[in-house]
Amino acid sequence: MVDILASMKALPLFAACVLAAASYPPIPSDKTTPVQQRLAVKGPNAVSVGWNTYQKLAQPCVQYGTSKTSLTSMQCSTSSITYPTSRTYSNAVTLTGLTPATTYYYKIVSTNSSVEHFLSPRVPGDKTPFSINAIIDLGVYGADGFTIQGDQTKRDIIPTIDPSLNHTTIDRLARTVDDYEFIIHPGDLAYADDWFEKPKNLLDGKNAYEAILEQFYTQLAPIAGRKPYMASPGNHEVACQEVPVLTLACPEGQKNFTDFMNRFGQTMPSSFASTSANQAAKVNANKAAALAKPPFWFSFEYGMVHVAMIDTETDFANAPDQPGGSSGYLNASPFGTANQQLDWLAADLASVDRTITPWVIVGGHRPWYTTKGSSPCDSCQKAFEPLLYKYGVDLAIFGHVHNSQRFLPVNNSVADPAKLNNPKAPMYIVAGGAGNIEGLSSVGGNYSTNVFAYADDFSYASVSFQSANNLKVDFIRSSTGDVLDSSVLYKKHDQQFVVQ
Repeated sequence: MVDILASMKALPLFAACVLAAASYPPIPSDKTTPVQQRLAVKGPNAVSVGWNTYQKLAQPCVQYGTSKTSLTSMQCSTSSITYPTSRTYSNAVTLTGLTPATTYYYKIVSTNSSVEHFLSPRVPGDKTPFSINAIIDLGVYGADGFTIQGDQTKRDIIPTIDPSLNHTTIDRLARTVDDYEFIIHPGDLAYADDWFEKPKNLLDGKNAYEAILEQFYTQLAPIAGRKPYMASPGNHEVACQEVPVLTLACPEGQKNFTDFMNRFGQTMPSSFASTSANQAAKVNANKAAALAKPPFWFSFEYGMVHVAMIDTETDFANAPDQPGGSSGYLNASPFGTANQQLDWLAADLASVDRTITPWVIVGGHRPWYTTKGSSPCDSCQKAFEPLLYKYGVDLAIFGHVHNSQRFLPVNNSVADPAKLNNPKAPMYIVAGGAGNIEGLSSVGGNYSTNVFAYADDFSYASVSFQSANNLKVDFIRSSTGDVLDSSVLYKKHDQQFVVQ
């Protein structure tokens, strides 16, 4: 924060000698050309397709089918929305009635679009092994962000960079695209609110903020347009500047998670209807669906896993980013009624039938277990940890801290004596080392339950559901693909509904 305030104090000096130079991508001649494509699991047999265009579409449409040369189905919507300061419109269409675990080809309807493909979601209860990736705290590459050249902890000075030509996290995701089935990204995408870190942007923050968003989601599209990209919010989605005291000066459209809501609000799911025969499970699932608030908090099921994505920024007591919170933001309002998020999470986790989806994962942004190089989110721990333990969550995935960490299964800061052999407590990891303009975070001193920490290079986590009883977590070095740490969590999963 000291560095940020120093940068802001230097504004008049830079402004005297720097011309505004927001690095917008070029606008295509055909403004219906789809850009910034992104997929999401929308239902047990449904995928949402999101994309942006440089003009409003009266009827966004997607053609699709199981053959690249025969796109025999089409779905349309009227969802084409924007906000003040944005140059683009966010469009969304949901493809329904998909055959599970099947390759589908799709084409966004435009005079200038190509045929892409995806694997439709596995139905809840499918015990086929598969892997996912946890990518958190990932920022833009190039003139407004960082590159992989030289010291990873420093800002880059290279004016442009094509991520496909460099050993970045996005490049590693592209190289291994057939090895995983979806990605979870709980918070901090693009780092547009760090626009002031680049002197060229200092005279035109409004456009620099939007330019970084356009650049980032364009860079991400080759991955997010192939694999469901499940996102929830972090602190860098809040407003146009990371300096809280200055966010009141943000232009309309760059406050209160606006771009995040426009981009993902129509593509993320709410909560799935229960496939359990148990009546209480059905009631809880219906309650959770009514309380869900995508893209802030929501859940979905995929094969043998139930995934709940939470909002560690707002909507619980002393939440850091809402008014009065520790972050100091003044205009990040709650998005639900009192206790709505926690009531949703309790109902959602209580609805999980472990005979159908044995694994339960929770993804959120701010961790409450981290090494001493950074501060834990105590209010997050107080709000969420009792529910994670009570309902037997198996793995909790967080970011915010810009490195990779793994902890023993732990509850209330006490390690589970069973360790990885059928513990009652969740296993916690931090996967915040994907790479952004702020660099990597020092590991600092050790924490008693920590067993792995890495901050020498960009990295991310791969989670493999090997069976109903074995889950493997690998931390991958982005530049080389090397496995930095590997562990296998064994759980008996011999209870249909877990209440501890």
